[in-house]
Amino acid sequence: MSDREHEIYDVVGIGFGPSNLSLAIALEEHRANGPETGIKSVFFERQSSFGWHRNMLLPLTTMQISFLKDLVTFRNPTSSFSFVAYLHASGRLTQFVNNQDFFPTRQEFHQYLEWAQARVADRIVYGSEVQSIRLPSGAAPERSQRLLLEVAEDGGRSARVVEARNVVISTGLVPSMPEGTERDERVWHSSEFLEKYRRTDPRELRRVAVAGAGQSAAEITRFLYDELPHAQVCAVIPSYGYSVADDTPFANQIFDREAVDDYYFGTRQARDAFWRYHRNTNYSVVDDDVIRDLYHRWYDDDVRGVRRLEFLNLTRVAGVKRVGTETRVSLQGGPDAEVRELDFDAVVCATGYDPMEPAGLLGGLDPLCLRDETGRYRVERDYRIVTAPEMRCGIYLQGGTEHTHGLTSSLLSNIAVRSGEIVDSIVTRSTGRSTERALFAEVGGDIR
Repeated sequence: MSDREHEIYDVVGIGFGPSNLSLAIALEEHRANGPETGIKSVFFERQSSFGWHRNMLLPLTTMQISFLKDLVTFRNPTSSFSFVAYLHASGRLTQFVNNQDFFPTRQEFHQYLEWAQARVADRIVYGSEVQSIRLPSGAAPERSQRLLLEVAEDGGRSARVVEARNVVISTGLVPSMPEGTERDERVWHSSEFLEKYRRTDPRELRRVAVAGAGQSAAEITRFLYDELPHAQVCAVIPSYGYSVADDTPFANQIFDREAVDDYYFGTRQARDAFWRYHRNTNYSVVDDDVIRDLYHRWYDDDVRGVRRLEFLNLTRVAGVKRVGTETRVSLQGGPDAEVRELDFDAVVCATGYDPMEPAGLLGGLDPLCLRDETGRYRVERDYRIVTAPEMRCGIYLQGGTEHTHGLTSSLLSNIAVRSGEIVDSIVTRSTGRSTERALFAEVGGDIR
């Protein structure tokens, strides 16, 4: 098959979590405005089915954002893809209102996401991984307005090549482990927690450790304490106890659309101030009710003279090794920063994530993607990577733009607005190219 015979799409989405799901819906609603406005799209997802943090769907854990910050409402309050529309379709709207809570359980929100993705499933190809993106062979760069994506399907047993005028990369965050620590059957990252826990005989877990100071670490600590009444649970916390998440009204303005503009167009000093004053809205913080739940459990143990829940403050995991059936953890911390070793039956590292890094995926295109003085991608306000003039296609990022767009880059809070802005950008730029193409045609030119 030559480069001229591939399937052609206006938009190819790489990865299909909530961000690209929101984008798919925005494209669907744009298409519904009339057939002449349709943009042909497809999304490739390496998972075999839709899933969003499935391994953290712990019992009764709730979302940290309002249900109104769903896939669509802040972009289109009348959308049939809203969380309210889902509740109505599920027959639970009245019951949800009676619950008088802005924050649905994580399980229910995941069901909402599954319901939404089922309605755009004809454009999603699961079990498919985009392995590379390249320019068509022999294409003059200054005239190239398309990219070729090589896609592995069915676990690598088959492959296809598709053509895209725009790609939107949303491959998600990358789990981060403490230095010198590798995952195995008894050393887990929080992103795989429930899967690994369910594959383990609970009776074998007599002493477990949870490393981290954020929401996931606290939730897993609470879960293990409640699920394993025979076990000792040790929370390894780099700070002096958990810090509460600031979700007060003024602080929450950091997630508003206007705040993205203020960050993007702000001075370096203004950007630094965003992070300095407002990291505690999301990073290494825990909801107040979870902190109090854990403290109540610890205090009740103390009253009863037992020590099932232990907190090692100002302590970090410095390394992990296997010693027979035990997992030996080197811990560094305390007032004198001494290193000591403790044995556990399992260790959970709720140690966060690294930002999405698309350089490997872009391959030979990466030199055409411009970077700033610190080596990070330059990104336009519409989330499009700034490229060299000869790159005519659009490469958009959903994630990995904290340095340009602020705290909401990889969060759900701004997901509906962000997807709408990307669609608007693609449509506007596409219209411009169509006009340019027509002008070239009038004079016998070709800008393929």
